[in-house]
Amino acid sequence: MIRPLVVQKFGGTSVGTVERIQEVARRVASCAKESRLIVVVSAMSGETDRLLKLARALSPDPLPRESDVVVASGEQVTSALLSIALDARGVPAQSFLGHQICIHTDDAHTKARIRSIDSARMFAALDAGRVVVVAGFQGVDGNGNITTLGRGGSDTTAVALAAATGADACEIYTDVDGVYTTDPRIVPHAHKLDRISYDEMLELASLGAKVLQIRSVEFAKRYNVRVHVRSSFNDEPGTWVVPEESNMEEVTVAGVAFDRDQAKITLTDVPDRPGLAARIFSPIAAKGIVVDMIIQNTGAAGKTDMTFTVPRVELDAALRIVREVAREIGAGDARSEGDITKVSVVGLGMRSHAGVAAQIFEALAREGINIQMISTSEIKVSVVIDAKYTELAVRVLHDAFLGAKETNG
Repeated sequence: MIRPLVVQKFGGTSVGTVERIQEVARRVASCAKESRLIVVVSAMSGETDRLLKLARALSPDPLPRESDVVVASGEQVTSALLSIALDARGVPAQSFLGHQICIHTDDAHTKARIRSIDSARMFAALDAGRVVVVAGFQGVDGNGNITTLGRGGSDTTAVALAAATGADACEIYTDVDGVYTTDPRIVPHAHKLDRISYDEMLELASLGAKVLQIRSVEFAKRYNVRVHVRSSFNDEPGTWVVPEESNMEEVTVAGVAFDRDQAKITLTDVPDRPGLAARIFSPIAAKGIVVDMIIQNTGAAGKTDMTFTVPRVELDAALRIVREVAREIGAGDARSEGDITKVSVVGLGMRSHAGVAAQIFEALAREGINIQMISTSEIKVSVVIDAKYTELAVRVLHDAFLGAKETNG
């Protein structure tokens, strides 16, 4: 009987020292008795930042192509070290870099997207009885250049390999033991979910939960890859990220997420006529700046105010663009505020349970927390508040919907 094929991914903390690599090797060796394994590794914790610092010591703006060559070496080291550790345990293993198994990407250096994967060399190694160890986060473009997939790209590598090989499961090993209803550091009685749908996980990931990288969840949903988020430091079951199941809507809310890395821009006295919203947001998009929430207020005398949020690291660049456009269209001043947080309530059950938004507003009002902006979708409600109220807002919303209840996602 053919043993199941499992993709395992170990993050930077999990492979941060030689001792931790030895522990990963122990776990992999144990799993290899039951399953065929493809193991994806990140660089050692802090290594990518160290390598980028070296590049920036030579140039404040290093060429993206060369930056990719530099930072990809971090995963090259850990993939080889883990293979050495496995071999020392008597487990045959072979390491591969992105270009060696042909993870084909586009040519957008530092944030490349995977186009295709050639699984032939992996299957040849698996058929020879070896554990396949793959350097995560990297690929190769059509001209043979090394590319990297952006922060958290090893998650994407693992899920993409699981999709390309038809793996039975993809296990993401990290420094947390699953997906929680919110950050346990803020709400100590937050509880781990046994299962969560792709859509809920996508919302939570995009709204600030840092357990899984967004693109990895998109891959999992598109190719129906079952993902198991687990701890590297114990053998307890984690959280399964799976297709939506019939009983999932019975639970109104799956979790509360927050994002402190947002900033708000308000452009006043915008002439209220067709086409000006496009004039404002097109140049922002052209610079690759992601706009999140947008509110347009109807003003007097043919004028309106427009407020929107952007990632805080992009605030200065966005402000420069907005002020330039404001002069061109005859708008007023552009004001900014960086001391804000977006807090979000997410759950499939919100589609069929009325009154969730009202409960959110009432819970925040009882604590005197003012809502600056509101955004909704079928399965989420997000509000922007003053950053100083972040932890209080997360606690009161978690207790309002989840409290000490048990939930299965």
